[in-house]
Amino acid sequence: MGMTRQWTLALAGALGLAACSTTVVREPVQNGGASASTPRYGESATVQRGDTLYGVATRNGVSVRDLAAWNGIAPPYTIYPGQRLRLHPSSGPAAAPGKRTVAAGPAKPVSRAPASPTRPRDTAAPAPKPAAPAAPPIQSGIAWRWPADGGLLNRFVTGDPTRQGIDIAGAGGAPVRAAADGTVVYSGSGLVGYGELVIIKHTDAWLSAYGHNRKRLVNEGQLVKAGEQIAEMGRSGASRDMLHFEVRYNGKPVDPLTYLPPR
Repeated sequence: MGMTRQWTLALAGALGLAACSTTVVREPVQNGGASASTPRYGESATVQRGDTLYGVATRNGVSVRDLAAWNGIAPPYTIYPGQRLRLHPSSGPAAAPGKRTVAAGPAKPVSRAPASPTRPRDTAAPAPKPAAPAAPPIQSGIAWRWPADGGLLNRFVTGDPTRQGIDIAGAGGAPVRAAADGTVVYSGSGLVGYGELVIIKHTDAWLSAYGHNRKRLVNEGQLVKAGEQIAEMGRSGASRDMLHFEVRYNGKPVDPLTYLPPR
């Protein structure tokens, strides 16, 4: 089943936590920080342990809202230690400071010869431009494997905050396995609507999440191998027994089916 938006936002916070194995800092954007932001092009700030978005904005003389917008940080405005935040818009300055554009004088009238009569002719409609090719998937360098047996219930949908992973059908108690070698960075049930959740960090950039379990079999900090059972499938936070599985690159969801082997 698709996740609710509330659950998706909560999961985003947990995955941000997993990316650095530390506590996520959340706060609503307020009218704090600088009242008028002056972009600092080419500069960025690194989030430290205990930082908040408000604190980073105030420390660097920009408004909280601008800092969130420049870095694409949406509610619930989660940041995590080690994250780099741009202190300027990604598009860059429109013009170099200190330069003025001089308006040109009035244009001189240009005399033109009368156009020679032409015969009407059939004009072919311009051919449609070919669609831009899809960006190639990011190479993970990880030997992924399916985390559970069972048919596919729901697929990943790019840009849909309720479809950021895949759902795999199964019976209660069926084994849920690690999709690759890694370290368990979250094992708990603190996210309302997501049930018993396990998150595994595979590299500094890649992690995977396993939700709706009946029982978790691993603890935070535990090393696991690909194929090792980490949980029992269940329906905690869901209306039926299933596994919700996500793969994230630098905290952003990617289509798991791009990386899982065909079966």
